[in-house]
Amino acid sequence: MYYEINNYPYGYNTSYARVLHASPDAPGVDVYLNNALIARNLTYQNFTEYLPLMEGRYNVKVFATGTTSNPVIDTVVNIMPDSDYTIAATGFLKDIQPLVINDTSARISPNMSQVKFVHLVPDAPRVDVTLPDGKKLFKNIAFREVSKKLLVDPGKYTIQVRVAGTDNIVLTVPNVMLKPGKYYTIYAVGTVGGNKPLQALIALDKASY
Repeated sequence: MYYEINNYPYGYNTSYARVLHASPDAPGVDVYLNNALIARNLTYQNFTEYLPLMEGRYNVKVFATGTTSNPVIDTVVNIMPDSDYTIAATGFLKDIQPLVINDTSARISPNMSQVKFVHLVPDAPRVDVTLPDGKKLFKNIAFREVSKKLLVDPGKYTIQVRVAGTDNIVLTVPNVMLKPGKYYTIYAVGTVGGNKPLQALIALDKASY
């Protein structure tokens, strides 16, 4: 369940932020922004909605669901005006850390699509993101690293993730539909050696709507 903070008005310089639970062994969590509950029982692989925010510094606390002591994350995030962000809970629970991902984008041609990649697999090495023919879209991306943004032709793609510098394919994602004029982020999540399989979350960024 998600809660919109109503005392932050929409306006020309309104910014937006959402939260992603990407910690593969963490339980469901409650998320607080400046001590206001914005998400209850946010579970692994799920996002909140984008919330409208004014420019400023915000305290983000993340607790195991139903608790309000001993936060697993307690951090301050600096929100710039007219900007978009995803705040991801990343890593295994014993080393969980927030990653602030800048989703802000310049306007693109309505005949193109934009995509970026975020490596959120805590026990995986650096990776390349490729097409089946081996063409590299993003290369040598480390855990908790965000790629540059790439403009591509709209259409249906098969995306592969390979161990960096090799032909060793660790994840294949078929039928990725990139629509014209839309902005996407591909998040690699899961584990290599655990019970949460490698997966890709493909999410629309705020600039898409």
